[in-house]
Amino acid sequence: MQGVQDAAVLPVGFRVRLAGGTRRTVGGGALVGGSPLTVMRLTDRAASTFTGDGIEVRDRAGALVAERLLATNLAEPVLDASHAVGADQLTVVVPVRDRPAELGRALAALEGLSVVVVDDASHDAEAVAAVARRHGADLIRLPRNLGPAGARNKGLATVRTPYVAFVDSDVTVDAATLLGLSAHFADPRVALVAPYVGARLRGSRRWYQRYEEGSPSLGLGERAGSVRPGTAVAWVPSACVVARTERLGAGFDPGLRVGEDVDLVWRLADADQRVRYDPAYVAHHDVRPTLRGWLGRKFTYGTGGAALASRHPDHVVTAVLSPLPALAGAAVLVRSRWAPLLAIVAVLSGAREVRRRIDVDPGSDRLALGLATKGLGWTLRQESALVLRHWWPAALVGAAASPTGRRLVAGAIVVDVVATRLEHPELPVLRTLAGRRLDDLAYGAGLWWGALRAGSPRCLRSRLVLPRR
Repeated sequence: MQGVQDAAVLPVGFRVRLAGGTRRTVGGGALVGGSPLTVMRLTDRAASTFTGDGIEVRDRAGALVAERLLATNLAEPVLDASHAVGADQLTVVVPVRDRPAELGRALAALEGLSVVVVDDASHDAEAVAAVARRHGADLIRLPRNLGPAGARNKGLATVRTPYVAFVDSDVTVDAATLLGLSAHFADPRVALVAPYVGARLRGSRRWYQRYEEGSPSLGLGERAGSVRPGTAVAWVPSACVVARTERLGAGFDPGLRVGEDVDLVWRLADADQRVRYDPAYVAHHDVRPTLRGWLGRKFTYGTGGAALASRHPDHVVTAVLSPLPALAGAAVLVRSRWAPLLAIVAVLSGAREVRRRIDVDPGSDRLALGLATKGLGWTLRQESALVLRHWWPAALVGAAASPTGRRLVAGAIVVDVVATRLEHPELPVLRTLAGRRLDDLAYGAGLWWGALRAGSPRCLRSRLVLPRR
C-alpha cells in the first residue's frame, strides 16, 4: 500500500465547488458543513481564492484551500470528462463462483473493456469458461476457493494497465460508467472511486425484494464525498470500484471473507490516500431471489464487524455520541418527564459551542441553533439504531425485564419510522417498517455472532466524545 507524498497537490485548472449543505456564515469569514461537521475559518488569502461558490486552482495557495475543502467534504470536485482515462488504460477483474447467467449479464455490460474473469473454484467450471470465451474475457481458474478477496487479488496480479476496476459477477455496470468515474483521478491523491450501487430485481417481485430495491444494502446515499472513517460515507462496497493499480499494492486482505472492502478503504485512508464516492454514476446489484438468501447476506455482513474491529480498533464503533445530547436522546426515547428540559439544554449547549467556533461572524446564532438541533436529531437516529440494529439482543432482554426497556424499544421504532418517512416519503410505510426490522435483526445477529466467535465485544462498542475546550 503506497502512500501519497505531500507534493501531490491539485493541478492548475482543477475545480471544486462547495458541497450541498455547506454554508458561508453571514460575514463570509467561515464555512460550516462537511462530514464530519466542520467549521473552517477563512483567512483573507483563503477567501480570495474563491470565485462564487467554488475555486479553480491557479496557484499553490488555491490548491491547498481546495485540498482542505475536499478532505473535510466541504466541497466536491467539478469533473471534466476530458480527464477520463481511455478504455486501453483500464482492466476489469470479475471474481465469480458459478452463476454463469449473472456472469454473462455482467460481461455483456462491460463490452469494450479488457476483462479478466477469476473462477474461484466453481462447481461447474466449464459453464463459467464458456461464458468467458463467448465474451472474449481472459480466464483464471483457481484450484481451491479463496473467497472474493483472494480471487480479486489473483486477477489484480495479472493487471498491466494503470487502472483497474473490480466488478462482482452479480453486478451490471457499463464501460461508460467505469470510464466516467476515472475522471476523479485528475486529483492525484485519489486512489479509488466508487459509484452508487443500486438494487435490481430479476424475475419475481416479492415484498422483501421490493424493499431492497427501495433501500439497497450497498447504496450509500445521494451525497458525494471523500470516504474515510467518521464521515457520512465511511466505506464503499467492492462490488464495483475503480482504482489506480499501483496504489493497491497486494490488494485486499485474503484473510477476510467479508468486510474486505471496508478494510481496503480504511487502509488507503490511513496511508493518506483519498477514496471518493460519486452517486452520479450508478451500478446495479442483483437482489437475492429468496428470503433466506437475502437475510443470510445481511447476517454475513454483520459477522465481519469482529474481524474489522481487531484490525482497525480505532475505526469500528456502532455510534459516536456526545454526553449531553446522548442523555437527552435517551430521555426522549423512554419518554421521560425530563426529556423536554434535557433536549432544550442539549440544543442550547450545542449552539453555544458552535457559536463559539464561528464567532468571527455576526448574526450566527440562528445557524448555530439550527446545527445544534440537527445534531440532537442525529443523536436520536444513532441511539435508535443501537437499540434496533446493533444492540437489539440486549434491548430485547431489557424490554422483557422492564417497562422502561419496552418504552425504549417503542421509542426507537417511532424515531426510525418518522426519520425514514421524512427522508424517503416515496417508500411504502408497512413494507419499509417490516423490511428494516428484518434487516436490522439479521445484521445485528451477525454482529453479535461474530463478537462471540471472536471472543471480543470490541465491535459492539460506542464512543463518547467530550466537547472541545
